[in-house]
Amino acid sequence: MQGIKKYIILLFAGSVLFWALFAYMGYHVFHLEGDKNNDSVFLVPSGQGLIRTARLLEEEGLISNQDFFKVGVMLFGEERNLKAGEFSIPANSSMQNIMDILVKGEVIQHSLTIVEGWTSYQIAEYLNELYTLSDPIEMLPAEGSILPETYNYTYGTSRRDLLSRMQESQTKLIDELWNDRNPDLPFDTIEEAIILASIVERETGLPEERAHVAGVFVNRMKRGIRIQSDPTIIYGISPKGFLDRGIRRSELNDKENPYNTYQIDGLPPTPIAHPGRASIEAVLNPMQTDDIYFVADGTGGHAFAATLAEHQRNVANWRKIERKRH
Repeated sequence: MQGIKKYIILLFAGSVLFWALFAYMGYHVFHLEGDKNNDSVFLVPSGQGLIRTARLLEEEGLISNQDFFKVGVMLFGEERNLKAGEFSIPANSSMQNIMDILVKGEVIQHSLTIVEGWTSYQIAEYLNELYTLSDPIEMLPAEGSILPETYNYTYGTSRRDLLSRMQESQTKLIDELWNDRNPDLPFDTIEEAIILASIVERETGLPEERAHVAGVFVNRMKRGIRIQSDPTIIYGISPKGFLDRGIRRSELNDKENPYNTYQIDGLPPTPIAHPGRASIEAVLNPMQTDDIYFVADGTGGHAFAATLAEHQRNVANWRKIERKRH
């Protein structure tokens, strides 16, 4: 009986010693500098628990032992506080450093830029190609409803949620600008302003020209002159917003194309792209000018004219430039 007691005591003492040694080693390993010599990106999917997270950290070489990591996290009482997301793990991070990063939850911020003048087709194509986003776009957003600019987002953000945020940005902008518009405009609604702004956006890529181009279109609308914009015809042919060829004469004369501003009076039925802030501002407060014509000048900009005779001279100059180029 006495021998059994001694055996139990020795067994207990040995067990205590073992766990004390394990705890000491674990504490040492948990705070030891990691072996990964470069910064890393580590993804924790939503709903992933400590066990799988520890295993993946070990598999990716970010920690040396998943069991020590699990025990350390539990001893700190953080097993339910690890956040989901995409995290940046600095080189040589210890297990505690990594735990602190996952608990703090400061995920990597990505950014994307929607280009001024892109169509809904182009935006959806671009967003669907980004692997960092979720929920593919299957239905195109309303043309002209998005504000082109740079947006920040985190890994796994829904494309639909991102589109909603882009549309909210445009609504907020137009609400800011609408009340300060020129009172003598030939349109009455925000929808018409966005349509005209989208045409201005597609007509010029030069910031200094936007207000001038807007002034020309406003003058034409006031005088009952058709807008006659090539980009509107192109949109009516292909809502993608671009062709791999020039516009045919038959397409200029096509009365069935509702976007053919050579044949219809006033504005087309919808925007033809998503205009940026500058184009919206230009349309709401256009340049005061007598010009009612413009044509490319060969430098990337346009030559403007107030009379048909002056415009015809500008067109002749442009034709010469085209012939030289070809």
